[in-house]
Formats: sequence, C-alpha cells, structure tokens
Amino acid sequence: MVIRLYKSYTSGTRNRSVSNFSNLSVSTSSIKNLIVSKRKTGGRNNQGIITVRHRGGGHKQKYRIIDFKRNKFLVRGRVALISYDPNRNARIALIHYSDGEKRYILCPHKLAIGSIVMSGPSVPVKIGNALPLKSIPFSTEIHNIELSIFQGGKIVRSAGTSGNILAKTGKYVTIRLPSKEVRLVHNACYATIGRVGHLDAYNITVGKAGRNRWLGYRPTVRGIVMNPCDHPHGGGEGRSPIGRKQPYTPWGKPALGVRTRGKKKYSNNLILRRRT
Repeated sequence: MVIRLYKSYTSGTRNRSVSNFSNLSVSTSSIKNLIVSKRKTGGRNNQGIITVRHRGGGHKQKYRIIDFKRNKFLVRGRVALISYDPNRNARIALIHYSDGEKRYILCPHKLAIGSIVMSGPSVPVKIGNALPLKSIPFSTEIHNIELSIFQGGKIVRSAGTSGNILAKTGKYVTIRLPSKEVRLVHNACYATIGRVGHLDAYNITVGKAGRNRWLGYRPTVRGIVMNPCDHPHGGGEGRSPIGRKQPYTPWGKPALGVRTRGKKKYSNNLILRRRT
C-alpha cells in the first residue's frame, strides 16, 4: 500500500498523508443485500445518556455486512473486488462463491483479484483460506480468530495485524496476539491465513482537525481546564497541576495505567501472559 503525501500548500496539507487507493477496484454497482443503513448515535445509549464522549457529526456511512464466520465450507470462492470500508481501517474483498452467493471478507495482505479462497478443515494453507486452528501449522500468520466455536472471528481484525500459533496442547492452541498477549484458544475455532491488509493504515497523518470531524470525532477538552464540578483535575488559579497523587477520570476513578479487566472474567485462566 502506497501513501500519498501533500506539499505544504496550506496548513491542512503541510503534514497530511492519505492512502492513494491504487489497489482498490472501481465498482459501478453496489451489492445491495450486503449493505445496510447505519444510524448515528452521537455516543448516546437508548436513554439518551452520553456513554462515549467526543462523538457526533461526521459523514454519513453505510455498514457493509462482513462474513466473520467463514462458514461456507468446501465451496470455492473467487475474489471479485477489493473495496474501501468506512467502518474499519482494513480493506474488504467481495467473494463470488461457486453456488452463486456473494459475501464480503476482510482482505488479507497480498490477496489479489481472481484469487480462490475456501473454508474448511482440509483446505490448503494459503492466504485467504479459513481453517480450524488444529489444522494450521506453527508460526503461520493468522487473523480473524474465533474465541468461541462457530461464533465468528472476534480478534486480530485491524489493518496490518496478525497472530501466531506457538504451541498445541490437548484441545487448546497457544496463540500470540499483536498486543504480545499469549492466550489459549480451542483448537476447533477457525482463523484465516495471512495478515490483514492495508499495512500503512497507521502511517497516515490526519493533518487537520476538520478531517477528524469528517470521521465523527468531536474536540476533546482537557480536564485541567475545567471547573472542579466538571472534572477532578479542574479548578485552581491559572495553569495548575492535577492536585492528586495520580490522574483520575471525569468520574473519579484512577486513570492512565490502571488495569480495568474484570478480576472474575471467565477467560482469565486462558490468558498465559498479559498484554504489555
């Protein structure tokens, strides 16, 4: 993936960089049964209370239905298009299956138009194919990994990420995730071979605040400039320090470095090494 850089014509283009979309297909018609409308929430729940701050506005988007389960077993599929998806930083590929069905999948790195992909316990180990973990060799790059059998891929779905199989013991497989976490996953869970495409997604520089507004992000105000009634860091004369032993969230809970994972979470005993 190539990144397009801008000359310093304006302040907004001085440090701006975008993907040049050179490897995407030009589609004249959309797959209507794979695209649904997406309603903006503005970070509010069903009671109208803001549960996620700094969300609102942004360009209108439609949601592409992605096949995370890859449950069309032993059916040949051909990559027809590689498309942009506004809901994720990875690219998506449109698959035309031999039985006439069409589905979107996450586009792995080096998957080309015309390639054949399949799913099943005995399919070849090649980029784009989905297999159970017990059928995948050691040190193979994988993504879209299931945590529960036939529930669909839940982890390693972001652009440029991949996991690795380290060991196989009994009915569990040891996997190293992109966060350096090492955990156990049932060997009947499916994963897709390869690394998620669009490797340069994290090298893109926004360049100006307005571009974040297009994406639906509103300005973030520092707690230190608020009043004491609005934030634990607020108050004081002029530019004041936090005034506490450590930073706190707006709701009075410790922030920055405090572990928030539940101590009684059911999958704690499957994690061999915590993420760094």
